[in-house]
Amino acid sequence: MNKGELIRFAEEQISEKKKLPVFKAGDTITVKYKITEGSKERVQDFQGIVLQISGKGTYKTFTVRKISNNIGVERIFPINSPFLEDIIVNKVGVVRRARIFYLRKLRGKKARIKEKRR
Repeated sequence: MNKGELIRFAEEQISEKKKLPVFKAGDTITVKYKITEGSKERVQDFQGIVLQISGKGTYKTFTVRKISNNIGVERIFPINSPFLEDIIVNKVGVVRRARIFYLRKLRGKKARIKEKRR
């Protein structure tokens, strides 16, 4: 084992393992995220479509896109963030790619993703 592998192994052992559901690009999810406003703390929901999942191990992140007041809003969440409270998978989408950035150019009915039948 070289130095980089040892560091990565130590980080994975130290970091908390949260039980999060399995999701992929094209899925519609709700992310429950802790927000601190002054001395108060609250949980805010961010519901949207997963555009991509990138990184490995403790550095893994995912990008979620939603439409708010006819404006596309994207947010990148780290999987191992202490502020990440829960992830709920609402719909499982059918897409052929791991990164669906083409969704940024589409509007209205064209931007819909087929739902996988269960």
